[in-house]
Formats: sequence, C-alpha cells, structure tokens
Amino acid sequence: MIEVKNLTKRYGKQLALDNVSFSVKTGEILGFLGPNGAGKSTTMNIITGYISSDSGEVLIAGKSILDDPKDTKKSIGYLPELPPLYNDMTVKGYLEFIFDLKRVRLPMKEHLAQIYKTTGLENVTHRIIKHLSKGYRQRVGLAQALIGDPPVLILDEPSSGLDPAQIIEMRNLIRELGQKHTVILSSHVLTEIQAVCDRIIIINNGRIAASGNMDELTGTGKGTKMLRIIAEGREQGIISALRNIDGVSEVYKKGETEKGCYEFLVESTKDIRRAVFRAMSRTDFSILLMQPAGHSLEELFLGIISEHKAEKED
Repeated sequence: MIEVKNLTKRYGKQLALDNVSFSVKTGEILGFLGPNGAGKSTTMNIITGYISSDSGEVLIAGKSILDDPKDTKKSIGYLPELPPLYNDMTVKGYLEFIFDLKRVRLPMKEHLAQIYKTTGLENVTHRIIKHLSKGYRQRVGLAQALIGDPPVLILDEPSSGLDPAQIIEMRNLIRELGQKHTVILSSHVLTEIQAVCDRIIIINNGRIAASGNMDELTGTGKGTKMLRIIAEGREQGIISALRNIDGVSEVYKKGETEKGCYEFLVESTKDIRRAVFRAMSRTDFSILLMQPAGHSLEELFLGIISEHKAEKED
C-alpha cells in the first residue's frame, strides 16, 4: 500500500533523512519510533505531501505523491502531533467544514454520524472545541483524518498529552481502525507501539536503525538470548572482548553507570555466561553484574539509540 524509496531531506546543512526506504502492507499497523529529531515527523510530512523531499519518492497504492498529488492525497488521512483544529468552532461545524474542504462525495450526514460513533464524539458534537478536554480534542483531530474514509492513516503522536486512561482508549481505537485502514503510527509511548503495531521501524539520525516485528527485533522468535552486563574497565576493550565471544551476535552499549563502569546488552544465540566470565578474566576486566535481560521494546530501543550515538561520537 505504501512504498517509501530512498528519501533524503536536508534543512540547510542538517541532514534530516538519509536515504530512507521502507514499505507498509495493506491492512498493516506500522509503528514508527525514534528520539526527538530523528526524522519521524519529516518522513510523515513527506508521505502526506505536506513537504517535499530532496530526492526519493513515495508511492501510495502505486501512485506517486508528486506525480499525482491530488488523487493520492485523497487516500491519506493525517493526524499531525498538533491537530489542526479551529477552536472557536463546534465539533459538528468543524467536521462539516473539513468535509466540504476535502470535497468528499459521500452522504455527509451518514458519513459524519459514523465517524462520531467511531471516535466517541456523539455527545459533544455541539460543544465548542476549545471547551473540550485534551483527550476529546485529540479525538476531533482523528475524526478529521477519517473524513473521506481514506485507506491510509498517518498518526503522529496521537496520544501526546493524554492521561493513562485516555491513552488506553486511544490505543483501543487505533487497533479498531487498523482492521479497515493501513496505519503508520508514531509515538513516544513504547507500550502503545508494542501493544498495537504489527511491525516496528526505529529511525535514528535520519536513518533506519532497525525494522521488523517484535519477535524479529528482540530475537524471541529465533531462540536469541539477551544478557545484561555491567563491567569495569576500558569501554572499547570490553566491547571488543564481548564481540569476540562465540555465539555473540550484537553488543549494545547502554551507558556509564559510574566512573569507569559500563552497562551493555549482549545478544547471543546460546548461553554465553561462562564464556563472558573467561573473556573478562583474560583481559583483567571486572564483572560487577551479569543477568538475563528481558526482551522489552524499551531495552531494544535504548540499546539501538545508544549504539548509534556512540558510533556518531566516534
């Protein structure tokens, strides 16, 4: 449904996107993760046609967003991080205005009634938007994205500013929308991504750092093991010693826990605890902690970001 090919974007001297490519299948919910400034919103803005890339292309159902923008944009519903609301209008008045603005040919009354029901706005249609809670304003923003029944939904931080109960409500709503739409979801709420998304992409420094479903990313579907280690010694020496152990597939640096002591997540295909002890003994590094690590999205995310940060500093 969505194909992103070799997107590159610069803002002056800053490289925001560096040859980014990925695809999203019809009916898939894709989670888009990354730290602030990683390139998430830039990618979403290019996909929706809000801004252009310096090079590369975006195809929606085989149609280019640049070559056929008018027709292609009809296939996209977009909820930016700050919903584009007119706060002095009523919910009903605003959504009817968006309906006319998009030149939707569906029966207005029936179509909006269905959207009110889907987003839980039936009881606030005559309320002034600025008088609504943050959660309901997010719902209005999502409702405008659904107008025209687009097959693709781009949701940028839909849970931003919501309380825990509202986050759960939004999560359930997105899961329900995923049954009828192809969805790209950007969020800082890792539990939301893990609970809702079929596949996850992690972007950092304008590049794809990891891509796959949870089993593929954490290795839980392939018998991969994760070991948390805190060791004292030369950081690069510890990393080198760990990577030379038979069965180790990756070493993620998490940071310095205290002066001269570093924490790592070590990914391996077998039990390497004894081999780690022998390797540290040979190199005169001290093991302060060694324990199995849980396969969580948070650990994976932090490990990848820390690794890329270290590479950039080097």
